[in-house]
Order: sequence, then structure tokens, then C-alpha cells
Amino acid sequence: MSPRAVVIGPPGSGKSTVGPLLAAALGVAFRDSDDDIVARAGRSIADIFAEDGEPAFRALEAEAVATALAEHDGVLSLGGGAPLTPATRARLAGHVVVFLNVGLAAGVQRTGLSSARPLLAGVNPRATFKKLLDERVPVYREVATVEVVTDDRTPPEIVADLTARLAPAEAKE
Repeated sequence: MSPRAVVIGPPGSGKSTVGPLLAAALGVAFRDSDDDIVARAGRSIADIFAEDGEPAFRALEAEAVATALAEHDGVLSLGGGAPLTPATRARLAGHVVVFLNVGLAAGVQRTGLSSARPLLAGVNPRATFKKLLDERVPVYREVATVEVVTDDRTPPEIVADLTARLAPAEAKE
């Protein structure tokens, strides 16, 4: 069993919005690894970060992603930092990985620099978001098989683009 598509990207790229819409368009189930972590830990991601630290969260995340990749055959959305873990990057090999790319301005606008996003909290959230993009975009591109820019596009437009791009791959299999 293998997910039909794995959706990755930074905060604000649209994973939580586009993922379920893409799943519906493809006629498959949607699963979010962050939801799996919250259900398993019994507390929010922000609480896990605050109480246990990022390394403990990343370990839980790597386990959740490994389980979901093995169990789920629909659209799977990963937390923004999941691909940073080497074991997760290795597990993504051979999967259809969709990178939802968002620029700095759109990402900042969409996240609202929310305190619910632990890695964006701080003195200068805009600079923090830029640093996050600078660090993560090369990693996302390393594992992605499909990249779509989400700036200035509606979720239905993004889904239509992805559905068209994923269909030919399915026909070749």
C-alpha cells in the first residue's frame, strides 16, 4: 500500500486545505500526519514543542509518517518540518510527493504569523519565516516529484493543476 500523493510544504502553503480537496478530486481518503501525532500524544503540537522540545516532536513525527506511509493509500499531508528528518526523506523515495511552494509574502499573510505555529513564534516572525523557507525549500525540492506554486492561486485552481499533473502518471503505471 502506498499513498496516492504525499503533500509537503512550509506553513501557509495550503497542505491542510489543498490536501483534502485533492483527495476528494482523486476519490481517495485524506490523512494528516499532524492529526495522527495529536491523537497519539493526546496533546497539541504546540504543547509537545513547549513541554518536550523539537527533537522529541520530530521523533514522534517520524514514527507517525512511517506508519501513515505504510497504512494509507489516499492523500497524506505531512507537517512542514517532516521532510527535514533524514529517515523521513528516505521513506519518501519512490512516492508521489507534491511540494506546495509558497513565497514569503503569501506565506506570512496566510499564516498570520500564528502563535499556534511553534516555529514561527518569536521576536521577528517574518525573518523567522524567511529563514524557514531558506532552509526548507531545498529539502522539499529534493524529495518532491511534483512542485506547484500556490501564491495568487485558489485551492480549487491548485487542485485542478495537480489532478491534471497526477493523472498522466497514473495512466503510465
